[in-house]
Amino acid sequence: MEKTLLLKGVKAIVTCDAEDRVYRGADLLVRGGRIESIAVPQAGAGAGDCAVPQAGAGIADTGVPQAGADIAGRSEVAADEVIDGSRYIVYPGLVNTHHHFFQTFVRNLIRVDFVNVTLAEWLDEIYRIFAHIDGDVIYYSSLTAMADLVKHGCTTAFDHQYCFTTATGKTPIDRQFAAAREIGIRYHAGRGTNTLPRSEGSTMPDEMVESTQEFLDDCARVIGLYHNPDPLSYAQIVMAPCQPINCYRDTFTETVRMAREAGVRMHTHLCEGENDIMLERWGKRTLAWAEEAGFIGDDVWYAHGWDLLPEEYAVMGRTGTGVSHCPTPAILGGSPILPMQQMQRAGINISLGCDGSATNDSSNLLDALRTGWLMQAWHSKARGGCISPYEMLKIATVNGAKTLGRTDIGYLAPGMAADFFLIDADTLELTATAHDAKNLLARTGVTGPVAMTFIGGKAVYADGKIAGIDERALAAEGAEVLARVLSGKCAAYQNLD
Repeated sequence: MEKTLLLKGVKAIVTCDAEDRVYRGADLLVRGGRIESIAVPQAGAGAGDCAVPQAGAGIADTGVPQAGADIAGRSEVAADEVIDGSRYIVYPGLVNTHHHFFQTFVRNLIRVDFVNVTLAEWLDEIYRIFAHIDGDVIYYSSLTAMADLVKHGCTTAFDHQYCFTTATGKTPIDRQFAAAREIGIRYHAGRGTNTLPRSEGSTMPDEMVESTQEFLDDCARVIGLYHNPDPLSYAQIVMAPCQPINCYRDTFTETVRMAREAGVRMHTHLCEGENDIMLERWGKRTLAWAEEAGFIGDDVWYAHGWDLLPEEYAVMGRTGTGVSHCPTPAILGGSPILPMQQMQRAGINISLGCDGSATNDSSNLLDALRTGWLMQAWHSKARGGCISPYEMLKIATVNGAKTLGRTDIGYLAPGMAADFFLIDADTLELTATAHDAKNLLARTGVTGPVAMTFIGGKAVYADGKIAGIDERALAAEGAEVLARVLSGKCAAYQNLD
């Protein structure tokens, strides 16, 4: 029998649905990993950010069972688990659309100072460290990043894994899925690659270069082993060459051919300052190069995009190509701040990413939510307005789900995956904020660990602990791996005190 979970009398449920509904005093019933119903016990009761629909009222354009299904008279339903929700605000699980998990072991390194060096200088230094990484670093650094994500409300994460070294062999994706199973997160693995050697103009050490055919062969392997396109999937594969300046052209054209045959999505870094190199090599900007290669469309999204030109927004919008915005590394690297309203008006689907810890130092998507909104506010007068904190939340939920091709996550409604997180709104520091639950997170700076994170209706994080693992033991094991593989060999870790 499918297990049930009842959140009873929730202070507020911010659905992020098509009608931007917020339910107050509602019961949320979960069965078998899906939301079965969201309802106010007495039909039409409740007040707040938007009117609570009458019992049985539907949510537009969902294609799922009717929202607001009346569970009046069922307040004593014999659920397997009942949680008093009167102190909590519930939000859809955040969706991370760009990261590099392996970099959590290459962070907080002041000697490789992303803030005070050029991109070329930083790449030259950081890749000397990346070249030492082995499979154990991949596993424990992935655990570290995923733990950080779920503790801060993320329930589905994409990672761009391009660190395939002599020491890792072809195991990184396998080690990451093992880590994802430990944490309980929905994981989309970006099987990346770098195929252009340093001798031909890339920034890659020889230890991190593979051939296009090696890449394609391993993509076929991991797609066969892990890719599950079904609703409520916990595992999917994305084909993700690292970036055009570090790959041969056929790496991209063959990725397009294979990905569309296999029905998987595609991703790369694009327009993050490489256009001068692309103009020198190819006589065209990167977006035009990608369009010519076919690496564009509604099954493709790019990381960063801060170097896109306004006339290129129309190309992105016309083709349905998305952008993952990573606000923290943009600030640290002194990059231009995306004009998000202008890009959205052009039809670009913008989602939210942490980016790798070598340019962020954390994996906290709530922090990215706050930072991203503040960045937009900084330019609001010059740009004629700013998106709201709630709109930023939908970028991190609804838009993230669309980016990954998911129709079962991203907002809360009957039939959707039971992926959500709770914040305790009765704490002293949140006094006088709960009247506007939609805008609360980014506006008031809620960036610390959440109260609980549920994925598929299971509490993967609660009471300050990730379920089913010994965090301190894993942290100690990870520290030993760091010492053995990296810090003893790389000068950036040494003589810091």
